[in-house]
Amino acid sequence: MLTRLDFDSVHAHAAVADLIAPLRHAFVEGMNAPARNHYELGTPRSANSLLVMPGWREGGHLGVKIVTVFPDNEKRGLCSVNGEYLLISGNTGEPLALLDGRALTLLRTAAVSALAADLLAAPHADNLLMVGTGALAAYLIEGHLSVRRFKSIGVWGRTPAKALRLVNRLLGKDLPVHLVPHLETAAREADVICCATMATSPLIEGRWLQQHTHLNLIGSFRPSMREADAACFRDSLVAVDTLDALEESGELMEPLQSGLVRRDQIVQLRDLVVNGAPAAASRKSVFKSVGSALADLSAAEWIYQRCSEASAR
Repeated sequence: MLTRLDFDSVHAHAAVADLIAPLRHAFVEGMNAPARNHYELGTPRSANSLLVMPGWREGGHLGVKIVTVFPDNEKRGLCSVNGEYLLISGNTGEPLALLDGRALTLLRTAAVSALAADLLAAPHADNLLMVGTGALAAYLIEGHLSVRRFKSIGVWGRTPAKALRLVNRLLGKDLPVHLVPHLETAAREADVICCATMATSPLIEGRWLQQHTHLNLIGSFRPSMREADAACFRDSLVAVDTLDALEESGELMEPLQSGLVRRDQIVQLRDLVVNGAPAAASRKSVFKSVGSALADLSAAEWIYQRCSEASAR
């Protein structure tokens, strides 16, 4: 019988911190993940997208996520990202579970970002800057707190009122958060900067970064989107969750085309998990994620297993 897990049910069985270890193992183990299909819908001005992400593990499960991204939904009071994930038996091909794709995406994206930060951020990092106030922001803060003991967490957003609402919500959880009025000032002081926006022009400039800053870029998933300028990549260790990022992420295109970063210098997260990150404490680093089918499948499997165990009690 097909198990259906809605947004609340997915969260009832998993938190961001729960998924970091399973994801670490999954990146070592690997899986089959064809290039995802990315379709642009409507006019360039609308920026609506449909993404289809399949993946499977030999002798294990297979699954596919269908996601829509409609950025203007925020103006309508609706979620900009929606979707479903279908987990399928690798033995019989029978559908096992249908998970809310938005919940799965929020949790696994934050967990992957936290895993990257654990590998790349300086051990002494204690100042986190969150750039963006959308649905993902609180999850990213939660994930990063599970791998570093940040003493200060700044929140910046284009709309101060939204940033203030997020800060007040997190203060209710007794977290060391504060509103950031000036992005440049906060970026110059941050050890870790996490960006999750729909920006189409750079928000973060490389000249602001310290020699050990870790920059986590999440928002850009198409060539027209950029959260950081090319200078952010100069003399930095650059990592990606999947090589799809080289074709889809706007902020990677300029440094690649100009030769500021060579394609063979960019490492995949899997390689960092297996081999470790060299000199992480003394070098700038950038992690760019566009979404990984491996992360989706691993997270869906873990959540489905927890759900099955709870049902059996």
